[in-house]
Amino acid sequence: MTRDDGPDVEGLQRRLADFAAARGWEPYHTPKNLAVALSVEAAELVEIFQWLTPEESARVMEEPEGAHRVRDEVADVLAYLLQFCEVLGIDALQALSEKIDRNEIRFPPK
Repeated sequence: MTRDDGPDVEGLQRRLADFAAARGWEPYHTPKNLAVALSVEAAELVEIFQWLTPEESARVMEEPEGAHRVRDEVADVLAYLLQFCEVLGIDALQALSEKIDRNEIRFPPK
């Protein structure tokens, strides 16, 4: 699943791996460390919304500063998730597709 005008998952994983390799970070990119980093970045995303009302949270992308912060944290979460998947050999899109399949059985439409 790729967009015609944008990057694909494999290309982003390759860029992230090259970025880490160029800085000698591979020894630190263990599944445990990447899972912890992913959790921290997800918490930073949550922090943006922590004290907002539901209505304010729905409008967060309307303010340039808020939108910038959300996009940056989403990028950080996705970067660590893609690195985690790369290290463990998980095809993230396949894993998601299989999970949706199971959820469609588990939670049938009403």
